[in-house]
Amino acid sequence: MSSKLKSLVANLVSLPMPTIAAVTGHASAGGYILALSHDYILMRKDRGFLYMSELDIDLVIPPWFMAVVHCKIGSPIARRDVVLRAKKLTAREAVEYGVIDSAHDSAGETVAAAIRFGEELTRRKWDGNVYGEIRMRLLSEVLAATGLEDTEEQVNTTRSRL
Repeated sequence: MSSKLKSLVANLVSLPMPTIAAVTGHASAGGYILALSHDYILMRKDRGFLYMSELDIDLVIPPWFMAVVHCKIGSPIARRDVVLRAKKLTAREAVEYGVIDSAHDSAGETVAAAIRFGEELTRRKWDGNVYGEIRMRLLSEVLAATGLEDTEEQVNTTRSRL
């Protein structure tokens, strides 16, 4: 599963458009990494948590997971708590830590907010290729850790699949 998730994360990072995760329940381990791989994360606040469970289940976190965590969780204290304390973050805590963008009252409201936000981003009429190129440079550490570094071949391969 790790190789498939790694490939999915690399593909998300190289998509020529913004990505939004609407987390409507628990996201742990790979699910947490999948959510973090999006540009924006919205989460339901009445149920669910984000949880990097590896410490509690005696698994070493793969280097490419750590690259995602390092690139997407800016605060060293938040990174420490997520990785070295296996802290389960509620939506409220995740907003405070800067891990997610917003918290919503229910699953339906979370999805509706994600759709509204996507529509707002679409109205900006950004060039998707430019957006994707900028994101790949921003997250070059993730691409390098997944083995899919920012190369013209990778960019063209991803574009051809879309």
